[in-house]
This record gives sequence, structure tokens and C-alpha cells, in this order.
Amino acid sequence: MSKPIKYILVFLLFSLLFLIRAFESELFYDPLIKYFQNDYLYTKIPKIDIWKMVVDTLFRYTLNSLISLAIIHLIFNKKRFVKFAGFFFMLAFMILIPIFVYLLREEFEAGYLFPFYIRRFLIHPLFLLLLLPAFYYQKLNKNKF
Repeated sequence: MSKPIKYILVFLLFSLLFLIRAFESELFYDPLIKYFQNDYLYTKIPKIDIWKMVVDTLFRYTLNSLISLAIIHLIFNKKRFVKFAGFFFMLAFMILIPIFVYLLREEFEAGYLFPFYIRRFLIHPLFLLLLLPAFYYQKLNKNKF
């Protein structure tokens, strides 16, 4: 694949990630969006349908992960990077979602920061921002030997 086409595809995939973020209120069930935008320190958390939230979070996480895997594939063109990232995304979800559900059931009694950041990792492609420099560094070190 030529470099200009690769750059255009990567740009389009990043644009998809931005579109998911821009239309999150319309696409996904997440009453915590408005809760964390407002004065959440002084208000009670809204009524949440936990299982609907988990399904929509899974859908959003899957969308972000698939787009992230495509970006990693286009940038590095290494099957092992894509496999590692896919495994990492699955493992991270399996660890984070039970913690998030537990915190939702407890209605953030231990505080709001921990669930806020757990939710961030689940709904935004933050792992992509961690994996891209890691894979780039790995690629640079591989070329030295």
C-alpha cells in the first residue's frame, strides 16, 4: 500500500474515533456523561440501567478497539503488534468492566474519581495512545539489532 493512501486511511480512522466521541450522547446510553459535566460533587448519581450501560459500553469499547487495531495495523503493518493489542484490549475490558459495574452498584460511595477514570478507559481509546508510542519504541529497538 502506498504511503499517501496509508496516511489518508489513518486520518479517516482517527476521524471515526472523533465522530464516536462527538456523537456519544446520541449513539450510546450513558447517563454519566451529563452527570460528570455538571456539578457532580454535590448531586447524587442518576438512576442507571446497569446492564444497558454495560452493553453500550461494550459496544463502544469494541468500536474503539477495532478502529484502534486498524490504525495499529496500518501504521506498523506487523501482525504481532495487532495480536498483542487485541489481546491487551480484551484483557483490559475483562478487568475494567467488573470493577466499573461494582462501582456503579455501590453508587460511588468510595468517591467519584476512581469510577470516573475507569469509565474513561472504557469509553475512550486511551489505550491506543499508550500502545502507539510503545510499538514505535519496540520497532526502533528492533531495528538497532
